[in-house]
Formats: sequence, structure tokens, C-alpha cells
Amino acid sequence: MTSAPLGIALGYLADAALGDPARFHPVAGFGQLTGRLEQLLWRDSRVAGALYTALCVGGTVAAGAGLVRAVRRSPAAGAALAAATTWSVLGGASLAREAQTLARCLEDGDLAAARERLPRLCGRDPQSLDSDGIARAVVESVAENTSDAVVGALLWGAVAGVPGMAAFRAANTLDAMVGHRSPRHLRFGWASARLDDAVGRPGARLTAALATVLGPDHRAALRSWRLDAAGHPSPNAGVVEAAFAGALGVRLGGTLAYGGRVEHRAVLNPEGRLPEAADIARAVALSRRVGHAALVLALGGARARRALHSRRARATAHREVGS
Repeated sequence: MTSAPLGIALGYLADAALGDPARFHPVAGFGQLTGRLEQLLWRDSRVAGALYTALCVGGTVAAGAGLVRAVRRSPAAGAALAAATTWSVLGGASLAREAQTLARCLEDGDLAAARERLPRLCGRDPQSLDSDGIARAVVESVAENTSDAVVGALLWGAVAGVPGMAAFRAANTLDAMVGHRSPRHLRFGWASARLDDAVGRPGARLTAALATVLGPDHRAALRSWRLDAAGHPSPNAGVVEAAFAGALGVRLGGTLAYGGRVEHRAVLNPEGRLPEAADIARAVALSRRVGHAALVLALGGARARRALHSRRARATAHREVGS
């Protein structure tokens, strides 16, 4: 196995076994740096926001590419770099752990504890939610973050290696920081939000496809994806949540309170029942199956990319020798 696929596999195993790095998390450090840069560059302008996005993501890509060049002569160092990057950008274990903790709170009837923990997983306003409302929010978050925290990162790792994974996580982090529709970020965060939509699109479709194939109800997942996803305000979260809703036989979407405002979203899989605490475990199990399948596809893609690069290098060397 070449260094990049080996590193991706090791990083995936590290995330599964250890969760997020407890200290010196690169994504947290990126967030702190970009937060300071926002204070310097903020203007109520799309142009300023586009410059901010380009500097943050472009700098991340340049740093990743520089590290790859620095270790290119050492397969062991290349594998270690890919492993460390994969571990830092994935969040599947933390996603499952938070969701399962919330499920236990609901199963124990401790609604207050569930409301207190919910902001660790998503940005919903928890105080107005009952047990079923929290269960719905958790299932939706598991679905969306399966794409954002697992599949999308693996897909970009397969396509573009360490710089691809780093750029994907940078775009996703910027969207969480400035991409929402607050008065401060409506214009400044526009470029970050659009970039996140673009880089997240392939992973979201792959997540929805894998959830459809690997979920308990293939037909309902495909039907909900085809008929209901377009009603969601997010072009990526909609397809993933719709596929999970159909696969699990639950009804997602509808009215929610988010960031102090009320949104009325389309209902996903309206034929399904309201989610319950037990459905969180089912969503986590489906998320894990989707993640495992995405890993297999990413390893195959990374090997194919390396093989293509090697063939091109040999062809170039042959032409130079012949000339």
C-alpha cells in the first residue's frame, strides 16, 4: 500500500479509536487564526469576504502542499503526514459519541441534560424542544455531519491528498464561523458559504447514495432524496437528511428554531414517523456503515490517483530520455 492510502487508513482508525485530538487540535488552531484575521479584514462587503475566504483556504492549501513536498522522498513520513491530516479533519467518533450521550439522556428521561448537551452537536435552540424534537435534531445532525465530518473529507483526500483534505475542512470551518445569515456575516460570509456548498456537494451526494444502498429501506431513501431534498434550504444537507429520513423510516425537517430565529423547512419523508430516542442509535449505526464504505472507496481512489501519477512520471522520464 502506498503512503497516501496507508495514511488515510491509519488516520481513520485513529479517529475511530481516539476521537478528536484532545490538545492542539489543528482545526481549533485554524479557527483561532481565521477569527483574528476576520477582525482585521471584516467589512460589510462580499468582496472583503471573498478575499478573507481566499486567504484562509488558499493559505491552507499552500501549507498542505508544502508539507507534501517536504516529505515526498520518505514514504514513511508521507504516510505519517496523511495519517495526521486525516485524523485531524475527521470527526466521526466524536459525532457518534455526542449523539449516543444525548440518546442516553433521552432514554433516562433527563430532558434538561439533553437540552444542555444539544448545542455541542448542533446550533438548534434547545429550550423549546421536547424529547422527540431533540431526537429529530440529533438524527438530522448525524446525517449532515456524516457528510461534513467523514465522507467529504475522505473523498477530497482520495482526489487531492493532504491539501484536498485540509482545504475541505478549512472551507467547512469557515462556513460554520461566518457562513450563516447573521447581520454581520450576510455579505462578508457569502463567499465562504458558497465555497462550502461547492466543495461539499460531491461528498453529500456520495453520502446520500451510500445511505440509500446501506440503509434499511432503500426505496424510501431514494424516494425521499428524489422528492423532498430540494425543499431543504441547504443544497447538501437536504440530500443527506432526506436519504437518512427515508432509510430510517422517520420524518425529518419542518419547523425549527436556529440561532434565535424560526425556520419553516420542508418535511423530509412525510410518510415516516416522528423520530424517537431509539432512532439515534439507528442513525449512528447507519452513519458508521456509510463511513466504512466511504473509506474503502477513498482508499481505492487514492491508490488509483497514485498509480496515475506514477504512470505520468514514468512517461515524462521516458520522453526526456528519448529526446
